[in-house]
Amino acid sequence: MPVPSVEEAGRALRDGRLTAVELLARHRARIAAVDGKVRAFWAMDPRADAQAAQADAELASGHDRGPLHGIPFATKDMIDVAGLPTTNGSRAMDRAPAVRDATAVARLVAAGAVSLGKVATYEWGFVGPEAGLERPPAANPWNPAHITGGSSSGSAAAVAAGMVRLALGSDTGGSIRSPSAYCGVVGIKPTRGTVPAEGFFDLSPMLDNPGPIAATVAETALMLEVIAPACTAQARLTEGAAGLRLGYARDWFAHDPALDPRVLKAVDDAVSGLSLAGAAITEVQMPDYALMEAVGAVMIHVEGLKLHLPSLKAKGDLWGRMATQTVQAGAVLTDDDLRRAEALVPALTTSIDAVLETCDAILTATVLTPAPAFAAFDKGAVWTPMRTLPFNVTGHPALSLPCGLVDGLPVGLQIVGRKGDEAGVFRIAAAFEAATDHSVLRPRL
Repeated sequence: MPVPSVEEAGRALRDGRLTAVELLARHRARIAAVDGKVRAFWAMDPRADAQAAQADAELASGHDRGPLHGIPFATKDMIDVAGLPTTNGSRAMDRAPAVRDATAVARLVAAGAVSLGKVATYEWGFVGPEAGLERPPAANPWNPAHITGGSSSGSAAAVAAGMVRLALGSDTGGSIRSPSAYCGVVGIKPTRGTVPAEGFFDLSPMLDNPGPIAATVAETALMLEVIAPACTAQARLTEGAAGLRLGYARDWFAHDPALDPRVLKAVDDAVSGLSLAGAAITEVQMPDYALMEAVGAVMIHVEGLKLHLPSLKAKGDLWGRMATQTVQAGAVLTDDDLRRAEALVPALTTSIDAVLETCDAILTATVLTPAPAFAAFDKGAVWTPMRTLPFNVTGHPALSLPCGLVDGLPVGLQIVGRKGDEAGVFRIAAAFEAATDHSVLRPRL
């Protein structure tokens, strides 16, 4: 059976029907039952038993650290967990264990949460999936013949498969939102700088964002408030959609030749559902998507080359083909290209701000197709069309949550808010989740 929700487990822990040690054992039993198909977990945290026992002792003594006390969570293997190596999915990475937890991990542990272990990522957070690396890529729990998206692949897969309710991920161009959409869970890239990046491995410092992936909107908001205490993500969860002004960026993706028309229908239906729930919907005009994506791509490739070239030169024989090709692509770009790209960021950010002056949030697709099959990648990388990278460029908060199934695979609605307005984004997401059954649908493994 999938593990219980945070709310269910919390009640059981506090009324004596469950201990944190027993809850940890239930998580491990679920992992043992299904992870052979999903391949999400890469390493288990040896501190988990002691953390669970401490949670029980504290709750028994009346010391309650909050809603996550005794609740296990998973961590993407680009994020430091003390005592475990941060491999970044690469054979070329040093295997020395991290000496301390990343700030976000430390905050979860301080809130009483139990560090369950580390989960899969694409190599260095670049592209994937790729066979023949040190570990096989995580599989989509809805259909293990299909990918999860990346690079927070194991985080989304572990949550979707019911092995854990909460997972840490990171997002440079969609790496939280893409796998969340493909796996039918909730993930948010917060406003840039909301979650401290200490202990997270950089891919592109100008675009990187740590953030949570969880099974429901409320659990995602709760987790975000723990790792970013200044954030008021939960403040408006129960307000509903009535009175909201929402801008639908339909033209931004509806005419893309890569779009699966069934995804368009799912997103159209989701927007209609919010209208029926009381929101006023207007179509909005967005900046040129190709330009925004190009700006982000230049940043990723130039910064990625600078960051990784020493390792590629020294240990190139240990690198996978896809990551190698991605880094090498940066060689055709120059610092002048990066400066020109950076010079466009203020205007692009202002243009999104201008759209958000006319509405409370922007609605659009997260991904334009359901998750491709692994077989599509047999001969190399395959482009997976999304609408995520622009909001890494501009820094706006963007959340993905499930909005339908195409061929039995999930797709996602993306909600983009004003900077610092995570509470508004979560209000909309909670209203949509409450009006549909998407959040209760789970894969059968």
